[in-house]
Amino acid sequence: MARSKEFEENVVLDKAMKLFWEQGYEKTSMSDLVEYMGIHRRSIYDTFTDKRTLFFKALERFESRTDARLMTGVKQAQTAKKALQFIFDYMSKGEEGAPPGCMFVNSAVELACRDEDVDAKAVGAFEKVERLLVEIVSWGQQNGEFDDRYEAGELAEYLHNALTGIRVMARTSVSKEKLERISTMTMRILERE
Repeated sequence: MARSKEFEENVVLDKAMKLFWEQGYEKTSMSDLVEYMGIHRRSIYDTFTDKRTLFFKALERFESRTDARLMTGVKQAQTAKKALQFIFDYMSKGEEGAPPGCMFVNSAVELACRDEDVDAKAVGAFEKVERLLVEIVSWGQQNGEFDDRYEAGELAEYLHNALTGIRVMARTSVSKEKLERISTMTMRILERE
């Protein structure tokens, strides 16, 4: 007779996500996962197959969680500028209790140059953020908040590049004040003259 699971899958997946996000894929051992997730090694294999599969499930969990937070924040914003400010704040300050930076950026830096699957996952996530930025920039250009000298797509690429840099810097000892100054300066390019 098969034993029933003694854990909630999403709870342990959140723990794995946090550990991979904090330490990276290669530094995180199965022993680390067993200890941090609080379940038996056999349960990890039975539920998630192997470390790589668990890592990709953790990336998917991170993506759905981040997507939900971004969409909620953007929908609640009353102006395009406030929506964009929300994104910059979210990316630079992160969430309470979560590792700094972005799991996709961290994974891309660590693995994308030698792992096509990680590269595809990261590029897909980056493209999704750029599409959101295009929508916000277009919204701001249509209502007169943002300059329309440049195409929304070009500005979205520029903004996403700045956000990626902020997410990398957030992993360091750089001050939050510096990240805020960079965010403010980056958003100034959108202002009407």
